[in-house]
Amino acid sequence: RELRAGEFRFPAQTSMRGVVGILRHCKTVVRRVTVPEGLSSAQIVALLQQTDGLHGEIATVPAEGSMLPETYHFSHGDERAVLLSRMADGMRRTLAKLWRGRAQGLPFISPEEALILASIVEKETSLEEERPRIAGVFINRLRQGMRLQSDPTVVYGMTLGQKALGRALRRDDLEMLTPYNTYRIPALPPGPIANPGRAALSAVLHPRATKELYFVANGLGGHTFASTFAEHRRNVQQWRRVKARKSRQ
Repeated sequence: RELRAGEFRFPAQTSMRGVVGILRHCKTVVRRVTVPEGLSSAQIVALLQQTDGLHGEIATVPAEGSMLPETYHFSHGDERAVLLSRMADGMRRTLAKLWRGRAQGLPFISPEEALILASIVEKETSLEEERPRIAGVFINRLRQGMRLQSDPTVVYGMTLGQKALGRALRRDDLEMLTPYNTYRIPALPPGPIANPGRAALSAVLHPRATKELYFVANGLGGHTFASTFAEHRRNVQQWRRVKARKSRQ
């Protein structure tokens, strides 16, 4: 009656007395799955389907942006649908808490709008120190009525998060009219383009105070920022020289 059910780890050559002791006194094995920031909901579902130790099928892909990326612990036999519910609860609680402590004067009328922009910031950079700055650029654009002109929104409009685009964006892609193409639509897209992490949400709700309106890749994994279009054009030309040099190497 003192033996407990669950998944246990037994060292090699454990005696029967040792087995009984483990089943009576040791903790069950705790498994974990890490959900990276910026995955689409379809990608998160695919990750859970491939995670060993989880059971059950996922009938419906959750809404984009509704799950909080982080490391989740589970026990062998836990249901995939239950883990998805934990992710959704984590996003609801995190977004509500950050929304209550947001900076004043942001151009959002709801937490859902902040979530949309956070998903764009998440896809624009993997550098934590850049997120508040990129959020500041987008917020400046929203305040001035400028289009966001974010490449990841173009990609999402073409794939809806179901698969990778598999190639670089072309100029004609930027002209494609989809609800998510922020080169064509004048404001935020109708929904998130990924599942942003806590840092991206915080960056959008506490953006860096800046006058910058533009940024472009710098070839080193980050971005170069500019406040004027003339300065931005020079940065773009520099990026093109870097890219051309790399292609020749």
